[in-house]
Amino acid sequence: MAHYGGTTEVETKADDSPLTKADRDSEVVLLAALRDFAPDIPIVSEETAADRTAPLGARFFLVDPLDGTKEFIKKRTDFTVNVALIEEGVPRFGLVYAPARALLAVTTADGVAIEAEMAPDANGADLEALDRKRLHARQGDPNGLTALVSLSHLDEETEKFLEGFNISERYGAGSSVKFLEIARGRADVYPRFGPTMEWDTAAGQAVLEAAGGHVVDPSGARFRYGKTREGLRNASFIAWGRTVLTPR
Repeated sequence: MAHYGGTTEVETKADDSPLTKADRDSEVVLLAALRDFAPDIPIVSEETAADRTAPLGARFFLVDPLDGTKEFIKKRTDFTVNVALIEEGVPRFGLVYAPARALLAVTTADGVAIEAEMAPDANGADLEALDRKRLHARQGDPNGLTALVSLSHLDEETEKFLEGFNISERYGAGSSVKFLEIARGRADVYPRFGPTMEWDTAAGQAVLEAAGGHVVDPSGARFRYGKTREGLRNASFIAWGRTVLTPR
């Protein structure tokens, strides 16, 4: 968070997305920690992923050191750090940390999702020592759903999808915060038809699913990972709370 309060120098990547020193510094710390913790598991991270079409094997980490760089640059609070462990195409572990909100969400060994308050300067904090709360996605009310949409990538297809449901409230957010809002029982649906990469979504999906929610493709199948033929690009998906609904 040392970069958050000061002037942010921004580079532009080949895909026209922004890159900051915070992205790079966060990645260095995360990769070192993961290599120390699990040296035999490959790591795919946004800023250092060279060959995105190479086979990954059955287990690998997906890391986004700063998800929501645009929000970070604007000094908003809805940016996150994402870490996921993929096994056989499914996110088995997920950690999403929103430092500006002091909010940590993580899956546990017994398959549930918890949240805890953790300040950005809490280096080496013991998760067991934090005040933890279990996350529960809610049962959506078909007569009045709360929808989340992307702040930066709202498109016509998303609007058309939402027209098929009774939406009583909608609001925008950046990064994996959208998954957390559903996992915390504050919203019901987040459709995404615009571009994302696997490291953008895997950790949030793991947390949401452990909270009782669902992330599916437009056919209703569980959203999966390790799509190296597509260069780790995601297709469209819909994140739901406990209820997966169909358009009216």
